[in-house]
Amino acid sequence: MNLLSLTTLRELFRLSLPMVVSQGSFAVMVFTDRWFMSSIDATHIAAAMGGGVASYFCLSLFMGVITYANPLVAQYFGAGQLHKCPRVVTQGLFMSLACSPLLLAAAWLGGGMFELMGHDPAQVPLERSYFYVLMGGSLFTLVKACLACYFSGIGRTRVVMIADVLGVMLNIPLSWALIFGHFGLPQLGLVGAGLGTVIASIFAIGIYLVFYLSRDHQLQFSVADSLHFDRGITRRYLRLGAPSGVENFMNTATFNLFLLMFQSYGVVQGAAMAIVFNWDMLSFIPMIGLNIGVMSLIGRFVGAADMARANQVISSGFILALTYSATLVVLFLLFRMQLVDVFRTPDENFSEIRSLAGYMMIGLTSYMIADAVILISGGALRGAGDTRWIMFTSITVHWLMLVAQYAVIVVYEQPPLVSWWVFVLMLITLAMLYLGRLLGGRWRQPERLARVMVE
Repeated sequence: MNLLSLTTLRELFRLSLPMVVSQGSFAVMVFTDRWFMSSIDATHIAAAMGGGVASYFCLSLFMGVITYANPLVAQYFGAGQLHKCPRVVTQGLFMSLACSPLLLAAAWLGGGMFELMGHDPAQVPLERSYFYVLMGGSLFTLVKACLACYFSGIGRTRVVMIADVLGVMLNIPLSWALIFGHFGLPQLGLVGAGLGTVIASIFAIGIYLVFYLSRDHQLQFSVADSLHFDRGITRRYLRLGAPSGVENFMNTATFNLFLLMFQSYGVVQGAAMAIVFNWDMLSFIPMIGLNIGVMSLIGRFVGAADMARANQVISSGFILALTYSATLVVLFLLFRMQLVDVFRTPDENFSEIRSLAGYMMIGLTSYMIADAVILISGGALRGAGDTRWIMFTSITVHWLMLVAQYAVIVVYEQPPLVSWWVFVLMLITLAMLYLGRLLGGRWRQPERLARVMVE
């Protein structure tokens, strides 16, 4: 069996590159917002991370379900059932509207979590206001994600790239103006960064709709006939997407709780983590573009019952991901202190922040290869509908990590670097389990794949 094909490698690269650019543009947007915060003080950096992670936590269950539109659309596309592709979008939009009241309730209840977790009193109001703004735009976030997954599912990833890049090109100057009060706009600080993000999301949705409602696209995919509730597709959407949603929610919960516990060390430690995760984001988020490409192609070939091509996609994915990660590992090790200095703050604590962040960058390079394995293996398994195994495995490992973190931080009051290395070990363990599942082959049994396609 030919496990590597240059044709498949080129196809994966062609499909994934726009998604890498798209995800990279999102990383640049968040990176820039936090860089703007660094010119104010370390408290604003820590608050931007705390409020941002908390908002994603509240969104994570719904986001995990909605974004399963990607492999679902790809499977219908591979099976030649083009008319069902936009029906997935319609069901995703219905679900997004249905969960909006729950998201608003979560925002109202979640505003008090920062104080309860013992964060610095100066940090809490900043986190809370940023969190409220992001949650106010949560419906737009879900709608944008659903449309992006549709276009990546049918292989038109350039549309996603165009929408996201143009959205970021609007977001960066708009956030700068709202944060610092330029061009006659009010000086809103961290709230301005949140408003810039929401406005950019609405703008990106408008770009997606231009492509989605174009005449040629409507004719090819029968968009006009898709604007109704479809019980069979909704049932399949929830059957395969709900485990992804639960996994996303539970894993985000553990990460959020870990982050909140870590920030209880103090502003210095919280700022150091924010700096390291900013660089982690610039390495990890572009690889999500490759993950989406793998998931889309695997879903397409599962729909077409062509597992030989699926094997080639997996091999190609590992080649691209490991090459990218290994390059960044070398660069991050050699220039880790210079990378930390990019976020130099004007306050007197930066020397302490710099020292801790420099050591944490070593841990970051230790798990970057593990991230590559997790993303390629997870993309292949999700594209083939093996979402329940991923859910149980990932949740178990993440919650074991959280228990260990509670012991390290709260019970035994160990220093921050001990907590950091527990996090690193968790990611390496998860990568080994994912790789074992992928190589085992149980997920590719014909009868299991046949059940995936059943509505």
